Amino acid sequence: MTSELPEMRASDAERERVAERLRDAVAEGRLDMEEFEQRLDAAYRARTYGELAPLVKDLPAPGTAVTDPVLVADPAGAPVRTRWRERIGLPATSKGAFAFWGGFGRKGTWTIGRSFTAVTVMAGGELDLREARFEDRETVITCFVVMGGVHVIVPPDVHLQVTGVGLMGGFGEQGVTDVEPDPDAPRVVVRGLAVMGGVGVERKRTRAEKQRLKAERAERAEQARLEKQERKLERKQDRKELG
Repeated sequence: MTSELPEMRASDAERERVAERLRDAVAEGRLDMEEFEQRLDAAYRARTYGELAPLVKDLPAPGTAVTDPVLVADPAGAPVRTRWRERIGLPATSKGAFAFWGGFGRKGTWTIGRSFTAVTVMAGGELDLREARFEDRETVITCFVVMGGVHVIVPPDVHLQVTGVGLMGGFGEQGVTDVEPDPDAPRVVVRGLAVMGGVGVERKRTRAEKQRLKAERAERAEQARLEKQERKLERKQDRKELG
C-alpha cells in the first residue's frame, strides 16, 4: 500500500489484497467478525489509497513474524514477561458479543473495551484475555446468559473480581491459584446474570508460559540429580580415604 499517495485511485486488485489480509486477520483471531465485516465492506467501497490504508495499518504484513505480546526473550534467551503498561490504553477492537443458538469467540491479540457485554441465548461464548490488550486499567465484563454459558480466560496475574446472580445457574472461578497479581496488571470484573446457565472464569497460563515452566522444572530436577550424584561421589571418596 502506497501511503505517500493517499489520493491516488485504488484498483480492484489492491482492494482484493486488502480484503485477503482482513480474511487472514479474522482467521488468526486479530479481528472479530463484526469488525471484519465492517472493514471488508469499507475495503470494497474504498476509492483511494487513503481509504484503504487505515483498514490494515494495525495488522502485520503477510509473512511478518510478530513478537508475542506477553513474552519476549531477554539477552540470555530466556522468556520474560513484558510490562503490562504496554498492553493497556489501546483503542478497543471489540466491546460486545452476542450468540443465539450458536457461539462466539474472542482470542489472540484483540483489544477489549473498558466495558464489554456478552449475551448468549441457548448458546456459548469464550473470551480469552491471555494475549489480549486492554482499553483501560479496569475492564468490566457484563454477561447475560440464558440456557447457555460464557467462558472467560484470564492471565493468572491479573486482578480479578467475579460477581453475579445465578437463577438455576451460577458464576464460578477456577484455575491457577499460586500466582500473585501483578501491580501493573489490569483489573477485570466479571458480573451479570445467568438463568439456567453459567459463567465460568478461569485463570490460565498461555502455552508459552507452560513450556517455560516445564523447562524450568526439568532444569531444576537435572541440577538436583547432579548435586545428589556429586554428594554420593564425595561420600565414596571420604570412605576410601578413611579406609
